[in-house]
Amino acid sequence: MDKSDLPPSGQSSRQELSALDADFIRVLEDLIDALLSNGTLRLTDLPPQALEKLSQRKRVRQRLRNSLDLIDDGEELL
Repeated sequence: MDKSDLPPSGQSSRQELSALDADFIRVLEDLIDALLSNGTLRLTDLPPQALEKLSQRKRVRQRLRNSLDLIDDGEELL
């Protein structure tokens, strides 16, 4: 194990696991998107609860992206 794999001193294992879970969830979202785009998976294959959670995360991520967009697409750059 590399030192970079270890949690910073003072960070609990629970916090480390939480951070890893968040990263892993993003990997799963990307995997689902890839499977959907190549036709291996269809949205109708997902249980309604999973589809709703995925949709909620996509909406929140889109809002976050929009809030970080400092230049309006309609604005001309000088």
